[in-house]
Amino acid sequence: MTVSTAGRPAAFFDLDKTLIAVNSGKLWMNHEREEGRLPLSMVLRGMSYFLLYHFGLIDMNKAMSQALGTVKGISEERVDQITQEWFHSIVTPYEAPGARGTLNGHRKAGHPLVLLTSSSPYESRCAQKFFDMDARLHSHYEVQDGVFTGRFVAPLCYGEGKVHYATEYAREHGIDLGQSYFYTDSYTDLPVLELVGHPRIVAPDPRLRRLATRRGWPILDWSAETKEGEVLL
Repeated sequence: MTVSTAGRPAAFFDLDKTLIAVNSGKLWMNHEREEGRLPLSMVLRGMSYFLLYHFGLIDMNKAMSQALGTVKGISEERVDQITQEWFHSIVTPYEAPGARGTLNGHRKAGHPLVLLTSSSPYESRCAQKFFDMDARLHSHYEVQDGVFTGRFVAPLCYGEGKVHYATEYAREHGIDLGQSYFYTDSYTDLPVLELVGHPRIVAPDPRLRRLATRRGWPILDWSAETKEGEVLL
């Protein structure tokens, strides 16, 4: 029997400061510095990028190009292994307490759970498994002969790029974005928030909090556990 998916909603989730309560990029940078794989100059540059990101002023293409320059010529398999070890030992303790109840509520409602993040393919795969999600949409890095070239595959899964990946997923899986949900903390995700029918704001940055208040979007606190029945309101 063929089941129609017309009008079927999905639940999309950002990762940093949403499903997890911190910016994992900072955790990665600190970890790489402690392991001696990242010079202090890159750490300082990274901190400036995080500040620009917070205020929505970052040139993400430039920032990603410089970040990928640090792994140019390195084996993809090696970075994948390091990422898995880092994610499970350092990132998972920062799971947002309210995330599981919300995920479970959408799962019981039959909504596909989709990670929508600018993070790497390797971190996003870890997060998808950890949170038991159905799919992951993320940025892509160019690899040739098993090693990084130092370039990314456009578009990045950031800003309008997230609209590209969400729309592509919706088309391929029969998802109605007008009935779908998106959970995020960041003003940079405004293009997707305006795309879906049910924007959901989690521990937002100041700009997004002001906008969400004006537009009447729900602002959620995931610092404590959520009840499954509350998430679809």
